[in-house]
Amino acid sequence: ETPEPGDLIEIFHFGYKDWAIYVGDGYVIHLAPPSEFLRFGSSKMFTFLSRKAVVAKDPLEDVTWGCFYRVNNRLDHQYRPRPIDEIISSAKKMIGDKKTYKVLCENSEDFVTDLRYGWPRCKLV
Repeated sequence: ETPEPGDLIEIFHFGYKDWAIYVGDGYVIHLAPPSEFLRFGSSKMFTFLSRKAVVAKDPLEDVTWGCFYRVNNRLDHQYRPRPIDEIISSAKKMIGDKKTYKVLCENSEDFVTDLRYGWPRCKLV
């Protein structure tokens, strides 16, 4: 399925899942490792271990690293998504922000769910 702006992208990396929000022209906004980890050739696993992340805009193909991904707007049947222009503008305003990353809440799935629906997933379930 070809993503449309505002879609949630579920990425199946080896050993864990990651999430991003598609903003158009082949780009996504996602939680990425802070720059101090990148010089060590680290991956998203360092984000998981460090509990630190930064909001970044990158090409979808760079974020997926060749792994399988799919559009997964799984809560659309329960909740109305925010208007696409609001989703995109909110996401773009956050680029460069530092975030805390926790496994059960405040993770990449919660980050993109909050952008799409206006509420963190932990509050929706």
